[in-house]
Amino acid sequence: MHTVNETTIADGLVGAIGNTPLIRLKRASAATGCDILGKAEFMNPGGSVKDRAAIAIIEDAERTGALRPGGTIVEGTAGNTGIGLTLVANARGYRSVVVMPETQSREKIDFLRMIGADLRLVPAKPYRDPGNYVHVSRRIAEEIGGFWANQFDNIANREGHRLTTGAEIWAQTGGRVDAFTCSCGTGGTLAGVGMALKACRKEVRIVLADPEGSGLHGWVKSGDLTPSGSSITEGIGQSRVTANLDGAPIDDALKIPDAEALEQVFDLMIHEGLSVGGSTGVNVAAAIRIARDLGSGHTVVTILCDGGARYQTKLFNPEFLRGKNLPVTPWL
Repeated sequence: MHTVNETTIADGLVGAIGNTPLIRLKRASAATGCDILGKAEFMNPGGSVKDRAAIAIIEDAERTGALRPGGTIVEGTAGNTGIGLTLVANARGYRSVVVMPETQSREKIDFLRMIGADLRLVPAKPYRDPGNYVHVSRRIAEEIGGFWANQFDNIANREGHRLTTGAEIWAQTGGRVDAFTCSCGTGGTLAGVGMALKACRKEVRIVLADPEGSGLHGWVKSGDLTPSGSSITEGIGQSRVTANLDGAPIDDALKIPDAEALEQVFDLMIHEGLSVGGSTGVNVAAAIRIARDLGSGHTVVTILCDGGARYQTKLFNPEFLRGKNLPVTPWL
């Protein structure tokens, strides 16, 4: 049973962001002889790690005067950053315009509309195309005089993770962390946490976990950003070096196929009661690989990015999975 700490009262939504628990992943830990710990970012009020980027970007914009009272925040997002920005905007008195590829999960689309975002769906196009959701969001911000959050290249994103996520992980492990792994969309989480941990202990291994269809694995390994394959994961994978990733202290990278990630998603759900999305599956699969490489007795930390309910029509849909030649867990 948990004891009640009556002195800890969060100051509104913003005060409830961060300070998430580290959860020992029992089966992954037992299988590797290591402590594999997941930072439970799905417990943020907006349901994902992106709440941290949202508040970091908004507070930075308030400090610099780029965002003024009653203003409008505009962002291109795979969904979770849009959710975090919209909720913080609601709490702070701003409007929000969210531009999102129409290929993202139905659950995220519906949720964004439910919480009051002005949602603009656009066809999924590569970054080099002017119709890419990021470029569309920038143009909308210019047209309406809004503040463009620019999560990919606004380094307030990684700075927020350096000051909060990374610092929390160091404190929660008592400085006993040997490796950290995380997938990248903007790169803010991996870069910020990596910077924080390396500042405390330079031997900590920072490892980028990458899905198929992304060029970041090749970039870390050989400087080649050419992507190959494809993935059903959302919000991760990239074929350019964002400002948040530029100069990040990355020691290695692992490529995780969808089937390996899904195995962890299903395993965490049915054996540990943890409902997580596909990016978390990539992260945990990478953490297991790193733990096996390091050998027993080490501590590996990763990010539990968001909850599985956001992907019910994809990750937990047998018809969808079979259509992609991916494994279907028996209970579905």
